[in-house]
Amino acid sequence: MIIPKISTIQYNYNLPDEKIAKFPLDIRDNSKLLIYSDKNIIEDKFLNIDKYLPSDSNLILNNTKVIQARIIFQRATGAKIEVFCLEPFLPAEYYSSFSSTESCTWKCMIGNLKKWKEPTLIKELKIKNEIIRLSATKIDISNNNVSIKFSWNNPKYCFSQILENCGIIPIPPYLSRNSTEKDKETYQTIYSKHNGSVAAPTAGLHFTENVFEKLKSKNISINELTLHVGAGTFKPMTSDKVENHEMHSEYFSFSLGFLKSLYNNHENLIVSGTTSTRCIETIYWMALKLYNKLPDFNFIDQWDAYNLTSDLSPKEAFEILFNYMKNNSLNQISGYTKIMIVPGYKFKFVKYLITNFHQPNSTLLLLVSAFIGEDWKKVYDYALYNDFRFLSYGDSSLLRLNNE
Repeated sequence: MIIPKISTIQYNYNLPDEKIAKFPLDIRDNSKLLIYSDKNIIEDKFLNIDKYLPSDSNLILNNTKVIQARIIFQRATGAKIEVFCLEPFLPAEYYSSFSSTESCTWKCMIGNLKKWKEPTLIKELKIKNEIIRLSATKIDISNNNVSIKFSWNNPKYCFSQILENCGIIPIPPYLSRNSTEKDKETYQTIYSKHNGSVAAPTAGLHFTENVFEKLKSKNISINELTLHVGAGTFKPMTSDKVENHEMHSEYFSFSLGFLKSLYNNHENLIVSGTTSTRCIETIYWMALKLYNKLPDFNFIDQWDAYNLTSDLSPKEAFEILFNYMKNNSLNQISGYTKIMIVPGYKFKFVKYLITNFHQPNSTLLLLVSAFIGEDWKKVYDYALYNDFRFLSYGDSSLLRLNNE
């Protein structure tokens, strides 16, 4: 197995707490925009991003929706137990789990697990003036994750409604504050549609209807996929070597129409967010696995991109998947990706990346470095010394692929 040998210490930098945006701006597209192209850096407002994008190109957005994934239970002793829903287990499909009307089981992280003595916790909530009793029962404990069975006493309501009425929006831990009612709106993109993420695709938080109108005037097509961002996106690399970091798995889906659009126009592919980038690049490796008749083509493992021989053009890759879906009468395809994009990776599709400024020692920073090389340091130094706001609620950057 070929695994890139990279030292993680190269991807650390000093991020003062005052540089972290604890709250969003009142107007989304007022955020600053750093533009990196041909090794040069300039800055502008996100509202004007259309000026720096090629006409007749294709913009990819992640339309996932952040769920109110944190539920606080209280024991009779007064001890509070936090149940953080990570991903559905039974039923395992997101839509089916959110549509469940009596019970469902999720993989969860538990805060204060040692204080959870009894097998089941009870919480009362109110929906449309009706009192609902929600119970959480420990099913299985494996490593840091616990399988929790949720059940409730009124089949009129599905699990998504339960979460909406008693869950808390899971803002990032580095904000060092409690979530507010306003976060329910501001920690979502304006185009979010499909429930499932426990972290926002933050590059998309800057988009407004004004921005979309400007993009439309340049004949830039908008295409959406879904990748549910997991809590693992915040997991720092703690080992000295990248090869020892275990990448998290995330669910994705896209439509036949999405593939057709990309097949017809993929020369100047603009991608909003590292999540969308991972998903778009995953499509190439799915096609390659199909082409080589390998099993589990819709699951891309952490190092697959470094161990598979890539001999397909981007257009051939889109065509293979497009034909597979047509021949099998599929309007949508889904899977899971653990792809880890690190320096040395050769991007198959993405030419422009819209992204925020990421944590030191994060896999997201590795992806940025893979995209623009060692110039990531120049970009981040510029942002640090020119009053850019960092992380989820921070400012944005537009990076053009550095092919050197």
